Amino acid sequence: MESAKERIEKIIPLLRKNYTSSRTALYFETPLQILVATILAAQCTDERVNQITPTLFQKYRRAADFARANQEQLEMEIRPTGFFRNKARSIIGATKKIVEDFGGEVPNSMEKLLTLPGVARKTANIVLSSSFKKAEGIAVDVHVKRLSERLQLTKEHDPEKIERDLLEIVPKKDWLDFNYMLVEHGRKICQARKPRCPECFLQHLCPSGKKFYPDLGSSS
Repeated sequence: MESAKERIEKIIPLLRKNYTSSRTALYFETPLQILVATILAAQCTDERVNQITPTLFQKYRRAADFARANQEQLEMEIRPTGFFRNKARSIIGATKKIVEDFGGEVPNSMEKLLTLPGVARKTANIVLSSSFKKAEGIAVDVHVKRLSERLQLTKEHDPEKIERDLLEIVPKKDWLDFNYMLVEHGRKICQARKPRCPECFLQHLCPSGKKFYPDLGSSS
């Protein structure tokens, strides 16, 4: 069997061929907006987040606006995204830190982003790649975790350990787009409950297909 590194060298060109304009599906125009949207997207669909953020971003235009927000009011405004109390706390805490320590501007380094309340590596990676076009890692969300396990690019289950494994095998030039391509593939083909393996252009490189379709690849 090929190693994960050998497979990834074949997987990435196929992802690029099929997903030529991959980017985050979250609506945003500024680093602050992608930071807030990514916090809201935890355990929530991007579609639902995008339903509330246009109105939210009209009301709260700067980090200082979020930092001064009434927490109960913000909770009600973001309630449809779920876990709204924790998310409101994280948004207010992060923006207060941005105002106090970074002059009201979202920092553009992993080290500084990780000092913000409620911001872990996944969120920091998405902010850096989406808004600053900087690749300091690979965001491991539910799609990247699922596909990395199915494609056997890692034996780990913890997102930070999965990221560490991916950084070892994915060429750095591909770090920027790798999350977006896997997310798009996860939504369109390699879905959580029932992956569409017979339609998958990575079928011949995936060790997991026959778990879902035992006759996959069998001659008729």
